[in-house]
Amino acid sequence: MSDLLSHLPQVAAAYMIYMVAVASPGPANMAIIGTAIHQGRKRAIILALGIFGGSFTWAMSAALGLSAVLARYGEVLQVLKIVGGLYMIYLALKAMRSAFRAGSMQSLKTDVAEAPLSRTFMAGYAIHITNPKAIFGWLATIAVGLPPEAPPIMVALIVGGCLVTGFTVFMSYALLFSTTRAARLYQGVRRPMDALMALVFGAAGVKMISSAV
Repeated sequence: MSDLLSHLPQVAAAYMIYMVAVASPGPANMAIIGTAIHQGRKRAIILALGIFGGSFTWAMSAALGLSAVLARYGEVLQVLKIVGGLYMIYLALKAMRSAFRAGSMQSLKTDVAEAPLSRTFMAGYAIHITNPKAIFGWLATIAVGLPPEAPPIMVALIVGGCLVTGFTVFMSYALLFSTTRAARLYQGVRRPMDALMALVFGAAGVKMISSAV
């Protein structure tokens, strides 16, 4: 117990780093917001679960020593950046098409009603599994919070605590932006909001690809 207490400052620092990384605006949170507004609460929750699945994957990888793999095989990260960048640009094009599209939010919901939920889940997973922000967020969290001599309980404390935090943040975005009030507010700013999401996704995609070449 005393050994664990001596590492509490590192645990606190790790939580702080992860909280900033997971709650700050980025492709994952913007995708949840856009899905909640356009497609409703159910699909936003499914997308958030997919994003959480990607976060869980990187959490386990980082805890098991992914940083050492990336340090030795840097081309793996380069490929991830390019794939993620292309996917972000694809999302940007979809958001831009929506921005130029006439019609109500109800018609937009109708268009996606038949899409399988599994596709929504995998879209969320793909967003986070190819997002360097998620990768580096977890690597920084693990690097700061888990020194080489850290006891196993610290691994569970940091990884488990951060995963609970991430799940809470993703679900909060899905629930908050799928409310009736949020939908009504969105009606007047649908096109500017979609244009903003297109800009965020596009900028993220270009940045990811340019950093890899």
